[in-house]
Amino acid sequence: MEMTAKLSKLKIECSVVAKGLAEPFKSNKPKQFLPVWDKERCIRCGICYIYCPNGAVIRVEDGFFEAEVDSCSACGICHRECLCGAVSMVGKE
Repeated sequence: MEMTAKLSKLKIECSVVAKGLAEPFKSNKPKQFLPVWDKERCIRCGICYIYCPNGAVIRVEDGFFEAEVDSCSACGICHRECLCGAVSMVGKE
């Protein structure tokens, strides 16, 4: 059996909401913590970017990452997935 045929049989479709009905994340709760990157520890691997469920992590001009505050849900996934411990969840002032 051809590899593409095998892969097409394994194809799984996943949909949380009906197509076209998804809306950008807007939290009603105030965020207590936001992710902050330590550039000394960050190796710019992009794991935080890949795992962010809201697409809030962006790559900035110097190649490092940061979160767009309006899009960030403060879930902490970027912090948990960081291999280097470069992302900390810091309380808002």
